[in-house]
Amino acid sequence: MGIFLKNAKIVNERKIVSGHILIENEIIAKIFKIDDDVTSFEKTNKVIDVKGHYLLPGLIDDQVHFREPGLTHKATIKSESRAAVAGGITSFMEMPNTVPNTLTQELLQDKYDIAEKTSYANYSFYMGASNDNIEEVLKTNPKTVCGVKVFMGSSTGNMLVDNAETLEELFSKCKLLIAAHCEDETTIKANMAIYKEKYGENIPIECHPEIRSEEACYKSSAFAIQLAKKHNTRFHLFHLSTAKEIELLENKTPLKQKRITAEACVHHLWFSDEDYKTKGNFIKWNPAIKKASDRDAILQGIIDNKIDIIATDHAPHTLEEKQQNYFKAPSGGPLVQHALVALLEHYHNGKISLEKIVEKTSHAVADCFNLENRGFIREGYFADLVVVNLNNPWTVEKSNILYQCGWSPFEGTTFKSKILKTFVNGTLVYDNGTFDENYRGKRLSFNN
Repeated sequence: MGIFLKNAKIVNERKIVSGHILIENEIIAKIFKIDDDVTSFEKTNKVIDVKGHYLLPGLIDDQVHFREPGLTHKATIKSESRAAVAGGITSFMEMPNTVPNTLTQELLQDKYDIAEKTSYANYSFYMGASNDNIEEVLKTNPKTVCGVKVFMGSSTGNMLVDNAETLEELFSKCKLLIAAHCEDETTIKANMAIYKEKYGENIPIECHPEIRSEEACYKSSAFAIQLAKKHNTRFHLFHLSTAKEIELLENKTPLKQKRITAEACVHHLWFSDEDYKTKGNFIKWNPAIKKASDRDAILQGIIDNKIDIIATDHAPHTLEEKQQNYFKAPSGGPLVQHALVALLEHYHNGKISLEKIVEKTSHAVADCFNLENRGFIREGYFADLVVVNLNNPWTVEKSNILYQCGWSPFEGTTFKSKILKTFVNGTLVYDNGTFDENYRGKRLSFNN
């Protein structure tokens, strides 16, 4: 017996159509028009009436930090993947700056082993690059690993790649997608020295976007893109945060033909530097949240297809860690549970269409990473699906936050939309507040 999803408004491939979907053995077996005779399918399958709500392909988040192994006081793959499916995210790609850093094939496999046992969502993990592990990086299987992550800006442990010869070798030899965090370390250190001389140990959080400045971002992004063009490397620019960086990007179609792609994150589309006054370290991210004009330009870059993907950069820290002073408070915050509903607020405000949200959170991610049979509502594809009620207001408060860290930068925010159901590989994993606690997602595979 399969599952028959009845009376859905299906948002897929730049269209919204009313119809029904049959799921069999993890797969979308058939898509019906709303007026098709489906009586026989209703009789022989479990029927779930979507009641005219919107059905989207599950979000694919290409940048999360789930903190396991080594940082499990902040989060685990289990806790954060659970929050992710409650937010409509059915697949994630996780970062290598755990402890130990994911710099060997053995350590990479360790994370896959953890996810196989504990993840509610589908998963992949980036191989990490350092100044001295190129041989290990080149062993990575492009069919089963999403890409290689390069920190061209300071990060956890031995993961800052700032050796010019190493970068040349990596960009010239690596056959996988290379994804990079781009901030120029020299510029950041010079800015930090200026603000430390002025404020000592009590630098105000409002100075964060001036320390991790537009110049630091642009200089590093321009260098990485130049290097990628030189070697024709498949390069992906993470969490773009400035209007100026958009000048480096091109609008080419189809996306699969692009060698250089870029991503924007939910927090850079929502907050601006004005919010530091009320949110403080709770919106301290790297790269920093900058001006409202940067925020608006990033959204326009998404609309214009210069920016290809929307992700979260979900990076939880404990409340205690975030309540320290500027120097000690770590950068990053939890987002996976609230990413889709935040984007839907932009839809409600007339800033972006439902079709564009789906394109940038599902279709484009699948195309960018050459994902196998995911990211679209198509017959023969995995049934990763999300049911959304666009008119069911609710307020983020501690009692309904699912992150292990127990807080959210959206606390007190009322969202108009609510995630009702999330299907992962055809299994109803999240159903209006309840979970299938026994289900585990699958390892993503790639057509590389």
